[in-house]
Amino acid sequence: MPEIQYGTEKLAFHLEYTDRKSMAIEVHPDKSIWVIAPAETDYSEIQKRVIKRARWIIKQQKYFDQFLPRIPERKYVSGESHKYLGRKYVLKTFMNKQKDIKLQGGIIKVSSPHQDPQVVKALLSSWYYNHAIVKFKEVFKESLPLFDRFDIGNPQMEIRRMKNRWGSCTPKGKILVNPELIKVPKRCIQYVVIHELCHLVIPGHTKKFYELLAELMPDWPRWKNRLEVERSL
Repeated sequence: MPEIQYGTEKLAFHLEYTDRKSMAIEVHPDKSIWVIAPAETDYSEIQKRVIKRARWIIKQQKYFDQFLPRIPERKYVSGESHKYLGRKYVLKTFMNKQKDIKLQGGIIKVSSPHQDPQVVKALLSSWYYNHAIVKFKEVFKESLPLFDRFDIGNPQMEIRRMKNRWGSCTPKGKILVNPELIKVPKRCIQYVVIHELCHLVIPGHTKKFYELLAELMPDWPRWKNRLEVERSL
């Protein structure tokens, strides 16, 4: 997702190209920012317009923020729901000499010598991260053949925690993926990986970029929208 820096604020926005004659910037009730631009608009012009409207954008987000539901923080105790690959599991903690995590039916069982929530949180975070390594490598390997006709070299993937992004592509061509993606459906993970790999072919979020993304993953808007929903849960 494209973004601009405005003071200490990073404003990430959705970009949509249409046949309209003028550019529009909208802030939706979920605080998301949408830029609707004429088809041939240069990306640098879009950035300038967002920066120009940044103060208004932040004001609108603060206004809508008061109406958003407050999501309780995870307490890491039995009975809570936690997600893995898009499915909800009920957390159950057990006293055991051995530390262990298992998925059984709709339950995620966490065993440890202590049922302290911080211990459970640490175990679960480690479990998620280790599973992310395996699953993301699998998705990355499956996605690379889509780019065989392009000269993108031998791209590398790295798992990195990011506060406001699901994925990123560094100037040196490394694909960064947020480990939190292990909680969403596999198709969402594929969307993020393919999106970032497309940046190795077309750096900016131009019309040609979205045309390439649509060619390689025709249903990408569905999974992008699913990610936006997941971000608010």
